[in-house]
Amino acid sequence: MASQLPEERPLRTAFIAFAIAVGLVAVLGLLAGGVPLVNEHLGVLVALVFLFVPVEMAWRRGRDMAGIGFTVAPVGTNALYAGVVMALIFPVFLFGFVGFYDVVCPSESLRAIAPPRLCAEWRGLAGATWPTFDWAYAEWMAAQVVVVAIPEELLFRGYIHDLCERAMPPRRRILGGGVGRALVISSALFAVTHLAIGFDPRRLATFFPGLLFGWLRSATGSIAAAVVVHAGANILIDLLQKAFA
Repeated sequence: MASQLPEERPLRTAFIAFAIAVGLVAVLGLLAGGVPLVNEHLGVLVALVFLFVPVEMAWRRGRDMAGIGFTVAPVGTNALYAGVVMALIFPVFLFGFVGFYDVVCPSESLRAIAPPRLCAEWRGLAGATWPTFDWAYAEWMAAQVVVVAIPEELLFRGYIHDLCERAMPPRRRILGGGVGRALVISSALFAVTHLAIGFDPRRLATFFPGLLFGWLRSATGSIAAAVVVHAGANILIDLLQKAFA
C-alpha cells in the first residue's frame, strides 16, 4: 500500500513538484554538455523526469493514476473537446503563422526573432512546399505523443494544474473549464520550465498554449484531450517550418 504523508497543502505541493522537475531537468541539461550519452538521449530522460515526479508524488499521497488525469475517460468528451479545439484553433494558427512571418522576415529589425533558416527561405504562402511523409517522420510524430505530450501533460496539467485548482478553485468556468488564478499559475510554471535546459525568451510563449491545455484538463477531468491537442500542435508547427524553410 502507498505510504501516506500528512494532509497536503495543494499549492505548496504543486510548487515542490515543479521545483523537483525543473531541478532534475536543469542537471540533465548541464550533463548533456559533457556526457554524450546524456546528450543523445536528453529528450527521453526529460520525459522520464516528467513521468516520475507526478507518479511518485501521487503514489506517496495515495492517489491513483486516474486521479491525476491519466485516463481517456470520458472518451466521448475528450474526443469532442480535442476535435473542436483543433478544428477551430489550427486553421487560425496556420494563417497567423503566415501573417506573422510575412511581416517579420522582410524586416531587418524584426527577423532576428525568427528561426534564421525560415526567414532565409521565406516565400510566403505561395512558396510553401509541403513535406512528404515516411516512416521516420511517422516515428517522430509518435514520439511527440509518447515522449513529449504525455509526460508534459501528466506533470503540468494532470498533477500541478489539478493541485492549483484545488488550492484556488476557479470562480468562472467556460464550457466546463475553469478560468482563474490556477490556470495562470500552472501555465506560467509550464512556460518557465522550457528555460531549464537553455535560455531562450521565445520559449516563454508556451505560456499561451499552456492556458489552452489547462482549460482542457479542467473541462474534461483528464489529460487525454490536452495530449492530443499538444501533440497535434507540435506536429503542425514542425510541418509549417518544413513547408516554408
